[in-house]
Amino acid sequence: MASRLLVMAVVLMSLARLSVGSRRLMDLYIPPVSDQLTYHHGTVLSGDIRVSILWYGKFTPSQKAIVSDFLLSLTTAPNAATPSVGQWWGTIDQMYLSTAAATTNGAGATPATRVILDAQVSDEAFSLGKSLTLAQIEQLATHAGGKKGGIAMVLTGEDVTVEGFCSSRCGKHGSTAEAPQSTYIWVGNSATQCPGQCAWPFAQPQYGPQGAPLVAPNGDVGMDGLVMVLATMVAGTVTNPYGDAFYQGPKDAPLEACSACPGAYGSGAYPGFPGNLLVDKTTGASYNANGVNGRKYLLPALFNPATSTCSTLV
Repeated sequence: MASRLLVMAVVLMSLARLSVGSRRLMDLYIPPVSDQLTYHHGTVLSGDIRVSILWYGKFTPSQKAIVSDFLLSLTTAPNAATPSVGQWWGTIDQMYLSTAAATTNGAGATPATRVILDAQVSDEAFSLGKSLTLAQIEQLATHAGGKKGGIAMVLTGEDVTVEGFCSSRCGKHGSTAEAPQSTYIWVGNSATQCPGQCAWPFAQPQYGPQGAPLVAPNGDVGMDGLVMVLATMVAGTVTNPYGDAFYQGPKDAPLEACSACPGAYGSGAYPGFPGNLLVDKTTGASYNANGVNGRKYLLPALFNPATSTCSTLV
């Protein structure tokens, strides 16, 4: 029995480091591997962060609105009901970005960090085909219109396969070789390929303890799952954009602000249980953050480097 537990522990620790800047597939809560997520004195993103989006494949207007409303909710919805997406973003600013600024510039006021939704372009003709490599994802990111110090997002439709998608990652962030000071994020819609891996807890889990899926707050399992992954990637991008800022473990396979708290969305999370969440009385949907236009979202927990705990909104 002891040897079996040891093997399971090694497997879980290995899964936690599947790929750099990627959201782990096994989204069932596992406590952080260690308590040493620290600042390595590298660059973080701050100030006005301009975000551009390349929609690769088929997305309906309502699906695009789910994502754009999430991004707008990060910093432009001060009057949103609580808990809010803005509060989640503010936690990142407080626990990570302000710490980096104080370390670099000394004590004193730091400028507010804002996400600004910039250009959006669509590629419904699948210009590079329906099966993409990670190198092609970087190529698409350069066409997304990203700005220096900003983020270019490549979001792929549910019928687009991407290297490693479902087998080792649900999303990825990094910086391109052509523009090293620009960052990019890729996330795929997992609705038809692996919802049990990349859209849990809104789909039956493919691995681990089984439980009934929760109702997705925006009525779209693939897109609500995409937002959860996107939130993880945004947190990782702003706090560790070039691989030398906030991370835990080896530099080439780091755990970051959200990926250090896999599968935790509310208080009391444990394997197979995402935590105590809010439930919409009308729709029965589970969520933990309010956004613009009456939106509700489920956002991942954030690792607090000061306390070595996972911080949740509810």
